[in-house]
Amino acid sequence: MSKVRDSVLTRGARGTGALVCLLLALLSAGWIIRDLAIAQHGADIWWTWLGEARRPREFTAWATSALDPLLVLGALGTAIAALRTAVAPAVAAGALLSVAAATVLLRTPLVWILGAGWLQGLDADLTRWARLTALAQLTLALVLIVVVAAGRRPGGRTGRHTGRFAHGLPEGASSAYGVVHAAAYGADPGPPGRPHKGPARTAAFLLGTAGLAVAGWEIHRRVRLGAEGYRKGLLGDASVFRALLQPPAHWQSAALALLALGAAAAALRRASWVRPAAMTAAALLCVHGALALALAVRTGEFGRLAGLPAGAQLELGIAAGVATAGLAALIAAARPGVPGPSASADEVRAYGSAPGEARPPHAPPPPSTLPPGW
Repeated sequence: MSKVRDSVLTRGARGTGALVCLLLALLSAGWIIRDLAIAQHGADIWWTWLGEARRPREFTAWATSALDPLLVLGALGTAIAALRTAVAPAVAAGALLSVAAATVLLRTPLVWILGAGWLQGLDADLTRWARLTALAQLTLALVLIVVVAAGRRPGGRTGRHTGRFAHGLPEGASSAYGVVHAAAYGADPGPPGRPHKGPARTAAFLLGTAGLAVAGWEIHRRVRLGAEGYRKGLLGDASVFRALLQPPAHWQSAALALLALGAAAAALRRASWVRPAAMTAAALLCVHGALALALAVRTGEFGRLAGLPAGAQLELGIAAGVATAGLAALIAAARPGVPGPSASADEVRAYGSAPGEARPPHAPPPPSTLPPGW
């Protein structure tokens, strides 16, 4: 007897999660607007996100990086998905948790970086507001986790008579004699939103490969830079500081590798919530690699690729592979999952209401002793 329990994200949890995501998006969007206001030219912020050392109009510091527009778009998309009742509960919960996990991983180092002594040359009010923003976003991310955990309620229990294939019928089918539920041939059973086998395996392979490539390159950097040099790029230092809300480069790469490998493992299990998690990790990886390639084109490294050192060639190759794998994984994860129950998918047909009526396909034969009124 099956004891599998489905769960439903309540309407209040969906609404609260959407509101929290909207607040997350507004906090990052406010800093993007601030950077646009202090830029000498409108394109300066774009080139700064690519990695160029552009100076703002005033004697101050940039606040945002290329991660901030991604967080804004991800939070807004998650808010819309949480409010849509057509989105499966597991998918909505996975989207909320994905935004929370990405926010926690990418904002955590800002707590100690924005309070470090080597930032005293900057405006104290500016760094204080940036640190408050990071703390507020971390708090909102934790609220999202609590909302998902507390907003789930059992959606029903499957048992002897309502199991997936009780009495040889698909889940939800009636066992009444003479009633046939039409089911698509080769249908992939599972909870609504669960990824199909092909896209799940494809996303798992691509995310796993890209995550291992990023992690392997970070290990190479650790060996090449030494413990002290790598620590500066991992925990933050004045020599590697670029923007107030940008995590250190090595920390960012390690966080992306962790997100990718976690999503790949969940995709192998075909977890119901894995599609938004895989899309989040894939989008971050795609942008991570694409920005490195765009900077190489901007600086002319692509034009003299054959003359670059082997290490630089390998780094660009990894960036191209990560960007490609991220884009392909994003497409695979965006494929529709197992559909939820609907009238068209659970069509009911009965027979025997009229004399001589033909028995529909797959209907059980009549009993040897006809019941009264047959």
